[in-house]
Amino acid sequence: MSKPIVAIVGRPNVGKSTFFNKIIGKRVSIVEDTPGVTRDRIYGEAEWLGKYFALIDTGGIEPSSKDVILSQMREQAQIAIDTANVILFIVDGREGLTAADREVGEMLMRTGKKIILVVNKVDNPRKLPDDFYDFYELGLGEPMAISAANMLGFGEILDEIVASFPEGADLDDEDSVKIAVIGKPNVGKSSLINELLGENRVIVSSIAGTTRDSIDTPFERDGKKYLLIDTAGIRRKSKVNDDIERFSVIRAIAAVERCDVALLMIDAEEGVTEQDKKIAGVAHEAGKGIVVVVNKWDLIDKETNTMRDFEREIAKELTFMSYAPTVFISVLEHKRVQKVIDMADYVQEKRSLRIPTGQLNALIADATMMKPTPSDKGKHLKIYYATQVGVQPPLFSFQINKRDLMHFSYARYLENRIRESFGFEGTSIKFVFREKGERDNSDF
Repeated sequence: MSKPIVAIVGRPNVGKSTFFNKIIGKRVSIVEDTPGVTRDRIYGEAEWLGKYFALIDTGGIEPSSKDVILSQMREQAQIAIDTANVILFIVDGREGLTAADREVGEMLMRTGKKIILVVNKVDNPRKLPDDFYDFYELGLGEPMAISAANMLGFGEILDEIVASFPEGADLDDEDSVKIAVIGKPNVGKSSLINELLGENRVIVSSIAGTTRDSIDTPFERDGKKYLLIDTAGIRRKSKVNDDIERFSVIRAIAAVERCDVALLMIDAEEGVTEQDKKIAGVAHEAGKGIVVVVNKWDLIDKETNTMRDFEREIAKELTFMSYAPTVFISVLEHKRVQKVIDMADYVQEKRSLRIPTGQLNALIADATMMKPTPSDKGKHLKIYYATQVGVQPPLFSFQINKRDLMHFSYARYLENRIRESFGFEGTSIKFVFREKGERDNSDF
């Protein structure tokens, strides 16, 4: 089930990133710090009142150029228009209403989407500044006063956000397997989609970065429905000079959030790059199914173990998602392309797999016998009970005696044993550990 997307829009220095960081950094947010995953924090997952959503900070990717602020605002607002279900329009309560605020407010009003007008830097909500009421002129409803630095007014804002979500927050066609094609520019993403569809529905060019926006293409194969999402290529910051290229990062992240399975395309000649790791981290942290697709395999000189060695190199570079299967293709020579959809189907099936509680606990008992649980000062970790509480991605809840005794290495050991017995190829596995008497907060 895809999460609603909430985008933060506003001109520089109004407090967008402060608001974002406070939400993501506190207990209202769910943050997974996974070794080996590094990427820019312009995207995060948050929860309020049992409702989960993706939060995007457009302020995190402001252009480094000296362009007019208003043009930057237009770009950020357009991203929100394209990708978000709810838009937080943050303005500066100390500086008051500006011409840039007015123009972007007019753009947002025309979207027909839910707009929440947030007036930041109001340190005393009971004593509003005199020009606070000028923000009513934007026609976006009642302004909501906050202080992002002091986390004042956050509860009311979060209440308003989640009240705007549709019931169940499922925003896509449940019958379709949604597949996002992600990767650096010029690795063949659009060419792959064209080959899968059998017709040129997406413009293909040798110029890196041709695809600016996400493009959705529904199709059927053997009576099964799919939605292919072609995303803009993601470049390293040092190579991004074009504002639109920089903003396309957000669109790609939003596409990953909407998909079931992400196809991470890698250039066979280049191998796994640092940027590939960042892109993979987006899908991994979002709990999506992942298939590594190595394109341009026809350009590689092959010996007996070339493919095996390449797979080992991928596993070495992408250690945090060693569960992901690899498919070697050549779009240019039409080789093994349909295998990509077969593998996406397989991964989606594994993401939906449920393990009977009896079998799971028998496996855990055997695992603890083979490798005793860790201890500290003579006190051993005890695992009383385990059960699978969710799918897509698979989520397991463990009742234990003391959470501090569950070392990361032992949790990884349990994950490996579960994978050895039940597979789960192509999908991350999530664990929740709770002590006796704790409420089960595993619904994510």
